[in-house]
Amino acid sequence: MSVAAKKPKRRPAAIAGWREHVHLPELGAGPLIAKLDSGALSASLHAENIQAYDKAGSAWVRFDVPADNERVKARCCDMPLHGERRVKNTGGTSESRFVIETEIRLGDEQWRAQVTLSDRTDMGVPMLLGRATIRGRFLVNPARSFLHSTNQRVKKVKPS
Repeated sequence: MSVAAKKPKRRPAAIAGWREHVHLPELGAGPLIAKLDSGALSASLHAENIQAYDKAGSAWVRFDVPADNERVKARCCDMPLHGERRVKNTGGTSESRFVIETEIRLGDEQWRAQVTLSDRTDMGVPMLLGRATIRGRFLVNPARSFLHSTNQRVKKVKPS
């Protein structure tokens, strides 16, 4: 007779607002406002000057990201290129985007996720977290914002 291994209990998903502050520790970025969007599949980060290159036989990508919500300062980042993905943008047009894998921190949660790089200048927020990125971690309350943020007041600044 064998004893079945018990699965570890997963804690219930936390309730998050439709906008939250996130940090990207590996990129040195944050806090950034992210829109939690269950209608989108993946995560997307505002990036400029995106260039793929070869580094010792491996594919890498260099790009600039906003350091924080002020978007005045940009950080130049170099990350291994995880791939390319065809994504439908908000206008419904399919486009190819570079994909990186990085740590995301929202409140007390921190996890690795694949993130596409895109110019989100006209999107209002520098990051979008889609359902595949937040699945099992957060339930989204569309009537609330910044439930996991220490700074409730956010100054909205147009990207440079």
